Amino acid sequence: MQNIGSIALLIPIVTMVALFTFLSIAVWSEERRKEREAHYRGELMKKMLEQPGPAADRILDLMRGEEERATAQKREGRRLGGLVTMAVGLGIAILFVALEPGESLWTIGLIPFLIGAVIFLFSIFGSRPQEVAPRREA
Repeated sequence: MQNIGSIALLIPIVTMVALFTFLSIAVWSEERRKEREAHYRGELMKKMLEQPGPAADRILDLMRGEEERATAQKREGRRLGGLVTMAVGLGIAILFVALEPGESLWTIGLIPFLIGAVIFLFSIFGSRPQEVAPRREA
């Protein structure tokens, strides 16, 4: 009987160790990938500086396009996050109206709804990318 109790106690411990190990490896591999991308990007920039010309301009345009796509993707992610948070707030408000009609508990749902509204509005109106002025040669 004692054996079964100790095995049952080991299951959550092993699960937590496995989860921590998995998350550690996942984060490490993602950071390693970002590090390699930054290294290759730096090498490419170095070669572009050594050999300027139309090919370097095309590569620079491609890199700018990648940055613009990444910015647009972040903005869309914020919009989606804001809409989901607003929906959660609305759902909480409806739940409290159904559970306690006549009470003002539904206002609790306003907290996540308003947070979602701020995130959504920020994704639309806030944080536009700054245009970089071209450098003038002296």
